[in-house]
Amino acid sequence: MGKAKHLVVISQDAMVYEDLALLKTLPNYAKIWDKTAIVERVRSVYPTITYPNHTSMRTGAYCGKHGIINNEQTILGEVSSKWEFFNDSVKVDDIFDAAKKAGLSTAAVFWPVTGNHKSIDYLVNEYWPQSAQESTCECFANSGSSPEVIEKVIKPNQHFVEGQHRKHPYADQFVYGCACSIIREFKPNLLMIHPANIDAYRHQVGVYGDKIVQGLHELDLWFSDIIKALSDAGILEDTDVFVISDHGQINITRVIAMNAVLAERGLITVGKDGELVDYTAIIKSTGASAQVYLKHPDSQEDYDRTYAVLKSLEEDGVYGISRVYTAEEVMKEEGLGGKFSFVIETDGYTSFSNDWRRPLVRNIDITDYKFGHGTHGHQPDKGPQPTLIAFGPDIRPGVVIPRRPIVDEAPTYAKILGVELPDADGVAIGEILW
Repeated sequence: MGKAKHLVVISQDAMVYEDLALLKTLPNYAKIWDKTAIVERVRSVYPTITYPNHTSMRTGAYCGKHGIINNEQTILGEVSSKWEFFNDSVKVDDIFDAAKKAGLSTAAVFWPVTGNHKSIDYLVNEYWPQSAQESTCECFANSGSSPEVIEKVIKPNQHFVEGQHRKHPYADQFVYGCACSIIREFKPNLLMIHPANIDAYRHQVGVYGDKIVQGLHELDLWFSDIIKALSDAGILEDTDVFVISDHGQINITRVIAMNAVLAERGLITVGKDGELVDYTAIIKSTGASAQVYLKHPDSQEDYDRTYAVLKSLEEDGVYGISRVYTAEEVMKEEGLGGKFSFVIETDGYTSFSNDWRRPLVRNIDITDYKFGHGTHGHQPDKGPQPTLIAFGPDIRPGVVIPRRPIVDEAPTYAKILGVELPDADGVAIGEILW
């Protein structure tokens, strides 16, 4: 194990490198800035959405290996599906498994796809009541929070989200409150937390603006809460702290119902009442990209027909597609694999809906992350990039690295904790460590 006995990882969803210019001037981040090492721009995995990236951030593996390729479960023929809340969908071990095997204590607050994770001692999964009958405490108990965590962590903070579980900034106040309670009560060796106010605000207003400035001030305020909790617990000097991000966003101007386009090209059959009757090919949106599935993936005829339609849509230049990847191409280039046959990539200002009904083009709204003024899911080199800052006894102050892949983060945590991640595709960012 490194010099630190504790590691805290804060993933500020959708924070980008350009945000650091303001963040480092704010009262609490300014206090630690001369102690930090920085990776200016981190290259996300594809698609650049939250759940695939957070799984890569804890496993060090690309999506084709760990198995989380969308925020939503891949249920075809649904306009919107339940999300990938639970750890049993992940195909490889992660940093929590490695830490637990080494006898270290572990905790997570709202880290995606950790529901019922057996290697997390103190768990508050990113989850919310799935029905009007499920209470706040019941929903977290159902996703893996122990009775001790319910009593000592969730109940003291549940007033922030009662009746408004997905509303920001209250959801983030709950996340930070729970994290601070865990630090003071349990002093875990590894704690990973995931607030999302910056992501929510960028969906609401676009990539930049006054709302984002407000959000960065909120980050600074809540950061002081984490530092105070570490100090109160007597472990601040023994803690490495990483403040990271999963993806950036791009501004979009329209949403295209790509399945409605495929229906008009004869690949989807829609009934008289608008119901989906049958399909040859159908998309599952990941925001600014989409994965294309064949009903009969072994049919060469269906494959060729679908590929021809997709390429013609790309060439037309009006359907929001800048590139059509084959499954083989996207696996080779981005490590993205699954049961899909193709991936379509945005033109830079279009997001995709799963709907198979007209209208083909929809206006921006914030009912779904895919349809906001800003969104993500695009190829990782587009738009502003996520970033990483770190400080603590294992971190070399003043080191600045221009770019690293996001899969290098988990191996870095493993090196600090003195554990192994045999399934990782990435390597530790050794330059920032003593």
